[in-house]
Amino acid sequence: MQDLTPRRQAILGIVMREYIATATPVGSRTIAQRYGLGISPATIRNEMAYLEEAGYLTHPHTSAGRVPTVKGYRYFVERLMEEVELPLAEQRTIRHQFHQAGMELEEWVRLSAAVLAHTAQAAALVTAPRAPLCRFKRLELISLHDPLALLILVLQDGTVKQQMLTVAQPIAQEEMSRIANKLNDLLDGLSRHEVPHAVPPLSALEEQVVEHVVDLMGQVDRLIRHEIYRYGLPHVLREPEFAEAERAQQVIRMVEQSDLLETVLCQVALSRRGVQIVIGGQGHWEDLRDYSLVLARYGVVEQAMGVLGIMGPIRMPYERAVSTVRYVADLMSDLLQQRYGY
Repeated sequence: MQDLTPRRQAILGIVMREYIATATPVGSRTIAQRYGLGISPATIRNEMAYLEEAGYLTHPHTSAGRVPTVKGYRYFVERLMEEVELPLAEQRTIRHQFHQAGMELEEWVRLSAAVLAHTAQAAALVTAPRAPLCRFKRLELISLHDPLALLILVLQDGTVKQQMLTVAQPIAQEEMSRIANKLNDLLDGLSRHEVPHAVPPLSALEEQVVEHVVDLMGQVDRLIRHEIYRYGLPHVLREPEFAEAERAQQVIRMVEQSDLLETVLCQVALSRRGVQIVIGGQGHWEDLRDYSLVLARYGVVEQAMGVLGIMGPIRMPYERAVSTVRYVADLMSDLLQQRYGY
């Protein structure tokens, strides 16, 4: 991407921020009147003509003003966008909401989607954290009416699985708890592949429990798809880009039904650190040509990772979007580390 002179950078940045805020083409007279650049409208027009020729701006046929192109947006986020923090008052409000939500992982995931959508005024997309291979955290055995017992398995990523067991003979709850404590010590932190090599000779019931544990962990490992929690579609539909019925239907299908988003979330965010911005499909995903996504992974590397972010029109307030996504991703990472001891 070519370098621009400081003056052209300043003018491009002004056009970007004005258009993002108003969705109205920006003219040289507006820039001259509102910003003290110390140059005439004619000079501003010449510089805007250069930016248009270079592919950063374009103009609707019915207007003398300019609007950014995808290339212009990319230059803006890579070179001109300022690093801002979410205001402290909003940070405190968000933390308070999570404090009230309790300690359940699913509640945190749902709340993060709602917070992202409300704060960024966009559609939020969040996947629950998943481990590359799930790892054992603890189990409980609860004696029910004979010959049944309940196995509750908790994994390190917060997943909880339950399985009914049929036992050969009545077993008191005290003995069930002793077996659970013994296996918790033996299996702590192991993947299903490591379990068979880590356990000494066991009683018949202990072996039965371990077999069920390995089977349940295998079920979780085979869940390749990441469920996407979606929230805030009405925010996107209010944008002028999607005022027409056909465009509105397209964005509804994209947000609510598209498998493409799962692919993009995993390829872009899970594989990289920090906040990632996808503008107009980045030349890879044609169906995303009218949208931008701001994404970040959260969790603990090699333990459990998820993706969260927002989706909206290309005309997006990127500075606000990036600060929101970064803050919520960091908060979710902190909460997961504290809750599950990663």
